[in-house]
Amino acid sequence: MPPSRDDEPMFSRLPLLAVEESPENPMPRGAWPATVAPVRALLDDGLPLGAATVLVGDNGAGKSTIVEGIAMAYGLNAEGGSTGAMHRSRESESPLADHLLLRRGPGASRAGFFLRAETMHGFYSYLEEARIGSALHERSHGESFLDLVVERSRIRGLWVFDEPESALSLPGCLALIGLLRDLVAGGSQVIMATHSPVLAALPGADLLELGEWGTRRSDYDSLDLVRGWRGFLDDPRRYLRHLDG
Repeated sequence: MPPSRDDEPMFSRLPLLAVEESPENPMPRGAWPATVAPVRALLDDGLPLGAATVLVGDNGAGKSTIVEGIAMAYGLNAEGGSTGAMHRSRESESPLADHLLLRRGPGASRAGFFLRAETMHGFYSYLEEARIGSALHERSHGESFLDLVVERSRIRGLWVFDEPESALSLPGCLALIGLLRDLVAGGSQVIMATHSPVLAALPGADLLELGEWGTRRSDYDSLDLVRGWRGFLDDPRRYLRHLDG
């Protein structure tokens, strides 16, 4: 787990200092998603946050559930957008947000934005119907995703990303890293769940690896994500031959 930031006054300007379980509405540990080890660790131990936090882990590890819960507890729309976005298609989110307590930075911005790749089409349609911003549907998935971040970059507050790499090529991931660095430099805070070893390289980010052990802080080279991709790129045949087994 990341160390506490309580002794670092500069972090008081961040929208979120930590996420904890609500003492008024604790979550039953036998109910999903508390049965997922990283979610249970968040509820049991809390999660201190710095200027940038990246969550990595295998499918089903709880990354999206955690960032979704934080975004919703903050007041952001579950399917993406700012605190003012009202669009909904099909409810599929977990009840985690109802059981979270956010420790906010004194005097920090309460603005924010949530971007999740799996709901971007519906979000673009909402913006189009509301005549907000540019015609994102008319661009490629990756181009529209990056353009949306640029168009909303005036928002200073909490930015939450759920697996943005699904929309992006390698150059696109690098471009997003540049945008994220600019957001943090401008006073915003970033929380991102990703499967991308490129996005996990976001400079200065706290790297949290999620799995059956719960949550652990890691350096970049020690991430299973990074070691796995390096092994595959070094010798793809060593991995592909197992498909015939």
